[in-house]
Amino acid sequence: MTSLSRTLIVMPAWNEEESVARVVTEVLNELPGAHCLVVSDGSTDNTENEAASAGAVVLRLPFNLGVGGAMRLGFKYALENGFENVVQIDADGQHDPKNVRALLAQLESFDIVIGARFAGEESYDIRGPRRWAMWILSKSLSRVAHTQLTDTTSGFKANGPRAVNLFANHFPAEYLGDTVEALVIAARAGCTVTQVPVSMRERMGGQPSHNPAKAALYLGRAVLAFVFAIMRPRVKD
Repeated sequence: MTSLSRTLIVMPAWNEEESVARVVTEVLNELPGAHCLVVSDGSTDNTENEAASAGAVVLRLPFNLGVGGAMRLGFKYALENGFENVVQIDADGQHDPKNVRALLAQLESFDIVIGARFAGEESYDIRGPRRWAMWILSKSLSRVAHTQLTDTTSGFKANGPRAVNLFANHFPAEYLGDTVEALVIAARAGCTVTQVPVSMRERMGGQPSHNPAKAALYLGRAVLAFVFAIMRPRVKD
């Protein structure tokens, strides 16, 4: 079983003062021995103090870079401080830390494990353009990764030593790079990918970053991001 003491939980956080302390506390209680890093992505509220008071190590980006930029810093921190595994969890409370052990268990055999919302754990219904775009992405990325993936835009992921080493230097910081392009880079570098079903929860606080119209636009851009990712040169592991 993958050791929690060698695992770093990374939470990108942009203005999540209402939820981040509760999420950090839940992670540390549920995963004793794991370490928690909150990357404040240019937050202008009290996110950093709230995270630190709950027991997280906090790194601050001077301005908002997006999830990709925050995660790249997290991977670098992990590599420089001797952590073998990195688990990405949202700071808004939607990801249940109880699912982390199931993700880590699969790192015994795979380099990247996705917490999938559409793999049988519970109903997560999406309709219209978002559903179509997600279907296209899942089919396309499944071919690249040589395995069936149903939730390629999930931000709940566990990364083993090979992926941590790769992403510390090559994790894409561009818009949507943290999901679509990161999987393309990893798969084309020879990393193995799988998924496990997870449940999703309501936000603990703050406001969703996407309304339905913006969410549909997000998925459309994700399809374009996939096309551009495939066109780029391969990254060597």
